[in-house]
Amino acid sequence: MEPTTITVQTTIKSTLEKVWTCWNEPEHITQWYRASDDWHAPRAENDLRVGGKFLTHMAAKDGSFSFDFIGQYSTVNKFSLIEYALVDGRKVSITFSTSADTVTVTETFDPETENSHELQRSGWQSILDNFKKYVEAKK
Repeated sequence: MEPTTITVQTTIKSTLEKVWTCWNEPEHITQWYRASDDWHAPRAENDLRVGGKFLTHMAAKDGSFSFDFIGQYSTVNKFSLIEYALVDGRKVSITFSTSADTVTVTETFDPETENSHELQRSGWQSILDNFKKYVEAKK
């Protein structure tokens, strides 16, 4: 039986403040939010508050396909927890935890029904891996 939620995680050598900023500010989101190098996020909007909405426009670099990743926040606990619902009703929870000089970001999400759980897990993990690379390379 497939799990009811999927969890992905990464540990970043950085400060919590820097991780939080890079995760939530649109000018940073557009730099790392992609699962592969042939995609990009040319536009992002983020109203980080309970009831606030976000939108990340995802597009294939060759112009063949694009979509908007949209949700509304239900919980925002600065530096520790973000929860939101996507437009299709699926729930996502993101935790930020620190240990020494690292921050662990853990995302747990309700899977959709079109793609396999493994494909969804690998896509979300790739996005997290890009986030880690972006933050660790940023001085």
